[in-house]
Amino acid sequence: MSFPAENIRLWVGHDVVDPKGDKIGSLESIYYDTGIDEPAFGGVQIGLVGKKLIFVPLHGGVVAPGYVKVQIDKKLARDSPSIPTDGELTRDQEAAVFAHYGLPYDLAGADRRLGRR
Repeated sequence: MSFPAENIRLWVGHDVVDPKGDKIGSLESIYYDTGIDEPAFGGVQIGLVGKKLIFVPLHGGVVAPGYVKVQIDKKLARDSPSIPTDGELTRDQEAAVFAHYGLPYDLAGADRRLGRR
C-alpha cells in the first residue's frame, strides 16, 4: 500500500517507524518527485539536541493511527545524508540521498528532482 498523495501532508508531526516498529523520528516535511508530482521522501526530524533532518523514502510506506511506517531500517535511515532543520536540501545533497538508498537519480532535463512542500 502506498500513500495517497493528497493525504500524506496530514501526517506531518507524526512518528515515522521502520518495519520492526522502531521509531526513526518525526515527519517534518514531504519532498515530492518533480518529474511525476508524487511524494518521494519524508524529511524526518531526529535528535533531541542538535536536531536535524534526514531523508527517508516513502515508497511502500503505510499509515496507521499515530504513525507512518516506512520500508527502510532505522539504522539505514539514520545514516542518510542530513541537513539542519532550518536548512535547504542542495542539488548535491539530493543526489547523495538517492545514492544512499541505491535509487536511480536522473534529472531528465530538470534542475532538481525533489521539491519540498
